Amino acid sequence: MAKLGRELAAKGVDVISLSLGETDFYTPDFVKDAAKKAIDENYSYYSPVAGYPDLRKAIAEKLKRENNLDYTFDQIVVSTGAKQALTNVILCLVNPGDEVIIPTPYWVSYSELVKLGEGESVFIDSTIESDFKITPEELEAAITPKSKLFMFSSPNNPTGTVYTYDELAALVKVFEKYPDIYIISDEIYEHINFTGRHVSIAEFDSIKDRVIIINGLSKAYAMTGWRLGFSASNKEIANACDKLQSQVTSGTCSITQRAGVAAYHGSLDSVHEMQKVFLERRNLVFDLLKEIPGMKVNLPGGAFYFFPDVSSFFGKQTEDGEVIQNSDDLALYILNTGHVAVVSGDAFGDPKSIRISYAASEDKLREAALRIKNALAKLK
Repeated sequence: MAKLGRELAAKGVDVISLSLGETDFYTPDFVKDAAKKAIDENYSYYSPVAGYPDLRKAIAEKLKRENNLDYTFDQIVVSTGAKQALTNVILCLVNPGDEVIIPTPYWVSYSELVKLGEGESVFIDSTIESDFKITPEELEAAITPKSKLFMFSSPNNPTGTVYTYDELAALVKVFEKYPDIYIISDEIYEHINFTGRHVSIAEFDSIKDRVIIINGLSKAYAMTGWRLGFSASNKEIANACDKLQSQVTSGTCSITQRAGVAAYHGSLDSVHEMQKVFLERRNLVFDLLKEIPGMKVNLPGGAFYFFPDVSSFFGKQTEDGEVIQNSDDLALYILNTGHVAVVSGDAFGDPKSIRISYAASEDKLREAALRIKNALAKLK
């Protein structure tokens, strides 16, 4: 959708893109200054595969300081983005035929990475009525003797769903019965959270050794292009990820790592300011989307997305007589008629919905909501 939106814009059409999963903020100056300094100090050589020791220690300190989690630096593996960290873990844990349990909706790459590991994805469907959360009963029903891994994100992409401590505790009671199942907790949106303190499933001691935390700099510090993520796990998994990464990319960018040290040692003021702005945008967009007849919307607890159910528009016709069959058709219709780029929910495992990012200015968000409303009103 981002590509189609750019192609339309190249023809002179005023397209508002609400399709990408990155903030519209800039990297904090103190982080950029650290990168410039690293260049001047000639950090131009290969870095250790798992990351510079002082960066890994800074990440361990961050996990203790912000999350009250105890990790040593040798349990941290720094990668070229959180996506590589996810890939490392999945390829190290999943064998052919192993089942990976994934609640839907899910980030688009989860199931594709399972394919790379020759595993099989087992999906637990959720709905907007449940705020896109699964229950302990649904989790247990999905477990089989082939279950190897459970993978989820909180705050979630694409829904913005945030699990509470009590909700995670209920899921943990299920995992306690199945000691051979590992848990990947994708926490990349940790700091874009409107519900209070971020809760990690790794906080539960009974399963902590089986939890692998995935996180990174891209969302909290507006550093998507810098490509730095990490995994935090038990030492056996960390050593395996180190070994695998040594044969794929080796260590990530040396300059980015030096900037990462500054980020994890620095102030969270810019992070908190960004969170405040996103909260204001969330509230604005929620009110705007509620005014669109036929669109079912819930209030997300984090990230910067809405994931409304748009199935009421399926079966309707455009002015040209074309029938909207699914969310793919609707996303293309909104782009071509309303000139707003959104993403079909089918890519996230939920064909009834579309993802709308609110990582844009308030003026653009107001205009985009109006365009979407007017476009949908033309469907018969």
